[in-house]
Amino acid sequence: MKQEQFVTRYQHEWLQFENWLQQRGEHARKSAPALSSDLPGDETIPQRYRRLCQQFALAQQRGYSPQLVEHLQQLMQRGHNLMYRTPRPRWQRAVEFLFADFPLAVRSQAAAMWVSCALFAVPLIGIFVLLQVKPEMVHLLLDQAQITQMEKMYAPAADDLGRSSGTDWAMFGHYIMNNISIGLRTFASGLLAGIGTILVLVFNGITIGAVAGHLQHAGFGPQFWRFVVGHAPFELTAIVIAGGAGLQLGLRLLAPGQQRRIDALVEGGRIGARLCLGVAFMLLVAAFIEAFWSSIAVVPMWGKLTVSIVLWLLVLGWLWRGGRGSSHAH
Repeated sequence: MKQEQFVTRYQHEWLQFENWLQQRGEHARKSAPALSSDLPGDETIPQRYRRLCQQFALAQQRGYSPQLVEHLQQLMQRGHNLMYRTPRPRWQRAVEFLFADFPLAVRSQAAAMWVSCALFAVPLIGIFVLLQVKPEMVHLLLDQAQITQMEKMYAPAADDLGRSSGTDWAMFGHYIMNNISIGLRTFASGLLAGIGTILVLVFNGITIGAVAGHLQHAGFGPQFWRFVVGHAPFELTAIVIAGGAGLQLGLRLLAPGQQRRIDALVEGGRIGARLCLGVAFMLLVAAFIEAFWSSIAVVPMWGKLTVSIVLWLLVLGWLWRGGRGSSHAH
């Protein structure tokens, strides 16, 4: 085979491999443009690397030009250095996931996230407004024992807002278990063709709206809002993201497109698992804030609101901008 035929046959593979090296390279400039829009998947790289080694050996054996042989040797060496480099420390990978990979994953499922937000927020706001007009409707949504307990937790004379007993650390553990179980249930119920996730989101929206609406109308609003505004940025956003993860899973089950249904479901499960890792982190932070900050009764409303605004800006800014310009954003 002549060199021109050899180059014509394999040049596209070399460009793809070089594109991957540029995007994944440890020292590559994050803002550098890709050499090709066709970026190969990481799972195909070992096979591509073996083919490159074979092509390099053929080029040497057939006596092709030194420039071509040197180019293939450089590609092969760069690939070897990148594939067999020392793994980054776990803490570094965890930080990269939280500040880049997770926000990118959330934005990659933007449509599902917006639908999840609507399914959660519309019932919440609707029930809250309804109970300001017809407060007696609360008895259709909550039983008397729940209403009595809530009023006791948010009584003006309570030493700790939002709870009637328990130390900070005990409540921290309780909030972790409760919050994460809700998040995982919201995601996993997407396996029921997405219907389970829809029901969980709507139910949680109605329940939170009923609690907030009743306490506001009954005169316990100041205590209630001072308790919830601190952890709401992380907790409510995490519920919406878990819902989006469940919805995209259900959509892949119903409409796999060109993929086999099982392959689409596996892909949705991988995406959902990564989203749930970030959701677990958010709910852990929410539980910490809820246990050690939200319950403090002596902090005035302006203090709680100031912290809440700062946290909302941080959470939304993180999800909106996180990972932009990184080597993973392609």
